[in-house]
Amino acid sequence: MNADEIAAGRARWQARYDAARKRDADFTTLSGMPVEPVYGPPEGTAYPGFERIGWPGEFPYTRGLYPTGYRGRTWTIRQFAGFGNAQQTNERYKMILGAGGGGLSVAFDMPTLMGRDSDDPQALGEVGHCGVAIDSAADMEVLFDGIDLAGVTTSMTISGPAVPVFCMYLVAAERQGVDLSRLDGTLQTDIFKEYIAQKEWLFDPEPHLRLIGDLMEYCAAEIPRYKPLSVSGYHIREAGSTAAQELAYTLADGFGYVELGLSRGLDVNVFAPGLSFFFDSHVDFFEEIAKFRAARRIWARWLRDEYGATSEKALWLRFHTQTAGVSLTAQQPVNNVVRTAVEALAAVLGGTNSLHTNALDETLALPTDESAEIALRTQQVLMEETGVVNVADPLGGSWYVEALTDKIEAEAEEIFARIRQLGGEGPHQIGPMTSGILRGIEDGWFTGHIAESAFVYQQALEKGDKRIVGVNCHTGTLAKDLEILRISHEVELEQRRVLAERKTARDDAAVKAAVARMVEVGRTDGNMIPAMLDAVRAEATLGEICDALRAEWGVYREPARF
Repeated sequence: MNADEIAAGRARWQARYDAARKRDADFTTLSGMPVEPVYGPPEGTAYPGFERIGWPGEFPYTRGLYPTGYRGRTWTIRQFAGFGNAQQTNERYKMILGAGGGGLSVAFDMPTLMGRDSDDPQALGEVGHCGVAIDSAADMEVLFDGIDLAGVTTSMTISGPAVPVFCMYLVAAERQGVDLSRLDGTLQTDIFKEYIAQKEWLFDPEPHLRLIGDLMEYCAAEIPRYKPLSVSGYHIREAGSTAAQELAYTLADGFGYVELGLSRGLDVNVFAPGLSFFFDSHVDFFEEIAKFRAARRIWARWLRDEYGATSEKALWLRFHTQTAGVSLTAQQPVNNVVRTAVEALAAVLGGTNSLHTNALDETLALPTDESAEIALRTQQVLMEETGVVNVADPLGGSWYVEALTDKIEAEAEEIFARIRQLGGEGPHQIGPMTSGILRGIEDGWFTGHIAESAFVYQQALEKGDKRIVGVNCHTGTLAKDLEILRISHEVELEQRRVLAERKTARDDAAVKAAVARMVEVGRTDGNMIPAMLDAVRAEATLGEICDALRAEWGVYREPARF
């Protein structure tokens, strides 16, 4: 790019920056030195390939979505939390919000993640242990008691039974008197990554995609601020993928959901802004920053060139980041505070829109109040003390970071091409990327490549080529055992008791009729969300709704592979 083109770009950025709202804050160094909101090539110089880097708030968004960076708005501190019953988690949420958290992120227990009620025999011993137990809309009411759902953004990390759980959230908001069109937040809903990595599915892919399509239509029409899909790379990375694989598989899944929306006749400029992303931030500092920058660039280009998006917001890749759970160690767990801080800083320098920082004890148990507070304060120290919010994309133009960004992008493009090849050359019911993803799931292509990457890394650890402090080097320590959070068996007994009382008090005939009506709608081309909402309003439980759909659609069994 020549000097005149760079100067013109800087002028465009300056005009947008000047017109944008900025925070009333001190944008100087610790010593009081003023800093510019963004930096670029020296005035009057050319920079080959600068169009791939560009300016913040301008295509291809390598340097961020907004011309102001974090001067306009800092990232949302969104701490992932949930344990025990709804009342216990409600207390943790109020602690997070009271301590300066900007949004909530719900962790559900395993029975809920699998669409089972707390009194299901398969739930025995699991209720409340890895998240909060939610059996019906009444639990959701308790979960958000005293929290204005119109005034807080809420993320829910659940995919298999995401749609009925979201309906319970909507009903809880109705019972608060909230205008549903004002709700803002994110539902994960990403079923592709379940087959690829996390394994929390209910049905075959096609029924799940039908529900997701219905949800996309409903939210676009009724709840335009809410994002019905958070395409998740986090679990792919936690399963052992490389950074490039995480990026490529996640964006490919995102392209699949774009194809799903288009197959429903939806306008990409309307529904694409409702897609968000969820990435892992691992401990290799510069690789992670490059990954995030490449992600924005790839998404913008594909949405414009492949899927015909023309609005700016449809080209924006907005993402939440969580620090890497897999990087935490049970050995010398206090070291995890350092790892989390480094990973969080990488996410911020990569331009994340919201962030969760893991607690030091999460490799052992759910976090205690004290460790959760340390995790929250980690973000606040970065935000308030370090100056990282003062300059947009401060590493932009670094030879190393730009080279890594280009390399990760190139690897991702190679993977996209391979996924499309998996789908074959024939007609595609939803779209070519979707066909490739479904074939890759069926053939074990994704899981095989992730397993190979995990094996290579484990070999490097065992040889000592890769090092983890406290695990295969610097193993001596004076640290004492941590006090960890333990979930009492009484939580499960009480949840089952309350659930039994609710079932006794409700109108069973109304519940059965509403669930039957939902199934009937599922046999047509009609949108299932209104009928599912009616079932939830009648206090149908999550297990009852999911069991009715299992009876209708069957269950998915992963093929055995060796």
